[in-house]
Amino acid sequence: MVFHSLFNAYNAYENIGYQTTPLAIEVVDLEKVYQMGSIKVFALKEVNLSVAKGEFISIVGPSGSGKSTLLNLIGALDKPTKGKIVIDDIDITRLSEVQLAKFRGLKIGFIFQTFNLINRTTILKNVELPAIVSGVPSKIRQLKALNLLKLVGLEDKAYRKPMEISGGEQQRVAIARALINDPAIILADEPTGNLDSKTGSEILQLLRKINKEKNATIVMVTHNLELANKTDKIIYLRDGEIEKIVKLY
Repeated sequence: MVFHSLFNAYNAYENIGYQTTPLAIEVVDLEKVYQMGSIKVFALKEVNLSVAKGEFISIVGPSGSGKSTLLNLIGALDKPTKGKIVIDDIDITRLSEVQLAKFRGLKIGFIFQTFNLINRTTILKNVELPAIVSGVPSKIRQLKALNLLKLVGLEDKAYRKPMEISGGEQQRVAIARALINDPAIILADEPTGNLDSKTGSEILQLLRKINKEKNATIVMVTHNLELANKTDKIIYLRDGEIEKIVKLY
């Protein structure tokens, strides 16, 4: 217990106290507890983490370590049992369900392992979808979607259906869709998990390109250490706690 308290204090000192770049994400004393009958199960325990604007970090760890739980909490898909999450200067733990839904739509771009594209409509309309939900006028969102498809190298396939392109191309569409509302952060949950190693490497290169060109803040959960080593910082989770943080760039 003393060790973990000292570790969290050092982590806060190193990652927040010395932070000169504005923060995109600040996680303070975060806990997520699930009640299993009379037993409390800690999915996350006393997690402290800061992510600078424009930083590309990866979260790694064994199954059940809390990776997806942490990503879901940062993405406002779930609420913590304890602690604070500040994104783009907003403490999302204080928001109502209605406010959280609006926040997710405007501030966060999600990229999933399963691309979650709608096969009955075009690639262009798939990219436009979050902007449609947010009420962006048709001409504006279509122009943005076309520009994003150009960014991911698929402008020539805008009017095809998802089933007509490869898995790697479908993930590129999903990445373009995640960017349509100019989110404060991009959360990627195993974005290369369903792809072969070559295509996975290409997707990571694309994410890095977006990170550099748009100064996008990206948090990626991955089981692939080779890909994680190409990000700015690796967060190692074990049993719901941060085991170590390795800065690479």
